Amino acid sequence: MLAVSLVLSTVGVVPAVQAAEKTNQVKKKRVAKSVARQANLKTSRKSKSSKRVQQPDPASFGQQAGLHAVRDPLALRSSVALVIDQDTREVLLSKNDHAVLPIASLTKLMTGLLVSEAKLSMDEMITITQDDVDTEKGSSSRLVVGARLSRGDLLHLALMSSENRAAHALGRTYPGGMDVFVQKMNTKAAELGMADTRYVEPTGLSSQNQSSAHDLSLLVAVASRQPIMRELSTSPGYEVAVGRRTLQFHNTNPLVKSPHWDISLQKTGYIREAGRCLVMKAEVSGRNLIMVFLDSAGKLSRIADAERVRRWIESHGGRSAALQAFINERSS
Repeated sequence: MLAVSLVLSTVGVVPAVQAAEKTNQVKKKRVAKSVARQANLKTSRKSKSSKRVQQPDPASFGQQAGLHAVRDPLALRSSVALVIDQDTREVLLSKNDHAVLPIASLTKLMTGLLVSEAKLSMDEMITITQDDVDTEKGSSSRLVVGARLSRGDLLHLALMSSENRAAHALGRTYPGGMDVFVQKMNTKAAELGMADTRYVEPTGLSSQNQSSAHDLSLLVAVASRQPIMRELSTSPGYEVAVGRRTLQFHNTNPLVKSPHWDISLQKTGYIREAGRCLVMKAEVSGRNLIMVFLDSAGKLSRIADAERVRRWIESHGGRSAALQAFINERSS
């Protein structure tokens, strides 16, 4: 009986052990599959992230047109440039100056000029609405829907820190509304002889807002006659109360803080289609200069281009003969 009992006991144990081993094997396979899935997921994420990083930004209109292939004596990174003595109208430097390109937030110079010439109350309070939210590029803004600011504050922020909702609100609340405002932008451009210029909205977010360096030099010359345009566009910074908060805004052009520059009017701009843009009126070596840089490649390249021009003017006076001497120095 004892032997039989042992045999029965052994017979009962073997299936149990086999079942346990089978269960463990199943668990191991499940764990292995889970680890593999996680590894594949991480690899997939890295691959997607790598693809996102490796994909270059689409080319600007100037790059697509091959304008960056045009060389200039100062080796500027801007594909379009124009430097003019405002008093004598002498062209000191020109590069693709009649090329028509998107101008991004340089648009706001015309927006500001129309608002300032209209003699509207700068104390009138204007509410930011959903209509002012950017649906073109999806850009952000600290001016939330419902915020109330004076027209003067909106003009200040539009010119100094390139605030898109501020610029849109200025056009929207112009007498007659947005359609009338855009029409007046184009009418004013025609009056100034800006034959290559077209506006479709007041912020510059649309790539359909286009102009040339030649045309923009005309706009800078006229806008610089308005004291409020000079003051607000060159303001280094500004605090504005929005509801219970006080917001600090800064100028998008760092050169306004530089002791090497005497800038009386400026505006920057950027959208992908336009590249980095900059216009200024500045006094350099006693000369009142208008500078236009469009489609600059690189975040700080438009600033570097302006610095190159300033150093050249200060060293050589910007004269044609001096420019040739400067070219010879660079090539030697």
